[in-house]
Amino acid sequence: MTRVDEVLEGMDATRAWQEEFYRHLHAHPELSSHEVRTAAEVADRLEAFGYEVKRVGGGVVGVLANGPGGTVLARADMDALPVTELTKLPYASNVTAVDESGGTVGVSHACGHDVHVTCLLGAAASLAGGRDAWEGTFVALFQPAEETAAGARGMVDDGLTDQVPRPDVAFAQHVLGLEAGVLGTQAGPTFSAGDSVRITVHGKGSHGSMPHLGVDPVVLAASIVLRLQTIVARETKPGDFAVVTVGSSIAGTKSNIIPDRAVLLVNIRTYDEKVRERVIAGIERIVRAECEASGSPEPPTFEYYDQYPLTDNDPDVTAKVSQAFRSYFGEARVVELGRVTASEDFSRLPAAFGIPYTYWGVGGFAPGQPSYPNHSPYFAPAIQPTLTAGTEALVVATLAYLGKQA
Repeated sequence: MTRVDEVLEGMDATRAWQEEFYRHLHAHPELSSHEVRTAAEVADRLEAFGYEVKRVGGGVVGVLANGPGGTVLARADMDALPVTELTKLPYASNVTAVDESGGTVGVSHACGHDVHVTCLLGAAASLAGGRDAWEGTFVALFQPAEETAAGARGMVDDGLTDQVPRPDVAFAQHVLGLEAGVLGTQAGPTFSAGDSVRITVHGKGSHGSMPHLGVDPVVLAASIVLRLQTIVARETKPGDFAVVTVGSSIAGTKSNIIPDRAVLLVNIRTYDEKVRERVIAGIERIVRAECEASGSPEPPTFEYYDQYPLTDNDPDVTAKVSQAFRSYFGEARVVELGRVTASEDFSRLPAAFGIPYTYWGVGGFAPGQPSYPNHSPYFAPAIQPTLTAGTEALVVATLAYLGKQA
């Protein structure tokens, strides 16, 4: 029996409560920075497993010391999305909440964070029950507000690095559209850096029948939207990756009124800091030039928010974890993930400690099951083998560093 087998010997019992817990969590999602019930239930579980539990920056951290040795940190995110679930599952979310703008929105785990929480709790339970197979310290970190890029930063700002032992390495995983039971690893840049910017351009209000007396910000915004597409098409070197998306353009309230301003919400994704800097500079240059060309009475304003760091997996850690996965799961179940154009704030945690990390993907969809993208109202991973694979992956990766020698 291997050390992994020793730790996972009780997986049948773990699987039973995990499935029940997952359905409960899926049916009771909470928006970013409001994960009160979820955090309390996670803390209760960790305490029952024998962990020292700390509350840090809206998150929960469980520390299990098991003699001398290294320290591993594993992270799961807890928040849900303002998305109305349309899956019609018996445990589908019917939750609504008031968002930051004061509107009522549906809430669901449309990104699979309920899977992440459940898997990390399962790994925490397995490691607590299999202490004879490993030595060192395991840190289970449950983070709030990943979807708003605020959670990791908030935990660091609340003194995370002073409240838990310094890890040697950090892990995280995400349920994705791979086949259930399959794991995807990737060295180097994996999840893109992300920036959002709110751009306000100013016009001069007038009657719709008298456009010559105003400066129309709707036409100005339309020119900007079209011109921004040239940043990727004509300013970014072929082969370099960049995405510039205008997700919202808002101006005016009535057909016969020329408004005095327009607001654009723009999203940027890159894998290279120099490319990122060029894209941001290009956006600001184009917006200012179009405002000048239109005779805008005031300069535009730029407000950056929801900024995500690049997820850049350490090659040595990734190689070690990938080999451990192949040894346990078999070659066929471990694939190259490739670059994922979505973004993550996980890397702020290992960066705060100054430690290497790796972040992998977990397949969530059974053969024949429709595979919907994350954030879709139909996103609903197969419970099994997804939960078991995600739990086992965390244990296997941890024991690659903390497992006792045979």
